[in-house]
Amino acid sequence: MKPKAPGVYIVDDDDAVRSSLRLLIRSVGLPAEAHASAQDFLAAYDPADTGCLLLDVRMPGMSGLELQQELNRRGATIPVVFITGHGDVPMAVEAMQQGAFDFLQKPFRDQDLLDRVHRALARDAESRARLAERAGIRARLATLTPRELEVMALITHGKANKVIGADLGVSQRTVEIHRAHVMEKMHANSLAELVRMVLDSGENKHNP
Repeated sequence: MKPKAPGVYIVDDDDAVRSSLRLLIRSVGLPAEAHASAQDFLAAYDPADTGCLLLDVRMPGMSGLELQQELNRRGATIPVVFITGHGDVPMAVEAMQQGAFDFLQKPFRDQDLLDRVHRALARDAESRARLAERAGIRARLATLTPRELEVMALITHGKANKVIGADLGVSQRTVEIHRAHVMEKMHANSLAELVRMVLDSGENKHNP
């Protein structure tokens, strides 16, 4: 099934604001989906959906800040752009401290909003690409044998093949074979690339 295009999710309890934002977003060719409450958005939201969230700070029921906190609890990575009134700047600052991407104070120019939306969509694409790359590295790590993991840990900590052989009680030739298998399985073209993969995987636990 073809993945959904990155979209803009609008959550605002004001019908007029919701409609105008949806029209603005769609006018530049982006999909837009509007919800009248945080609860409605949560009921429809799939974390696999790419895009960004335009979120009103003050709403009846679950506020924008509370929705952001709930998304954080769920591990959602969608960038959040808060829309705030004059008295809401301290709340917006708190939202930024909790990981919001940006905030925009009313009244705002359409272009200012669109600029933030495009930056948020770019951030979402970058973060998802990093997550996908990390998942791929972890999947390749899972194909290594216990001995290959040992050899990888030692070579990524700068030990020479001869020293690794002595540490593991095997011949230097055996180490070279394991090393070649590690490089092949990890799709690494150099030792520097292998080191970066191990660091990026977040699983640097196979220490010598």
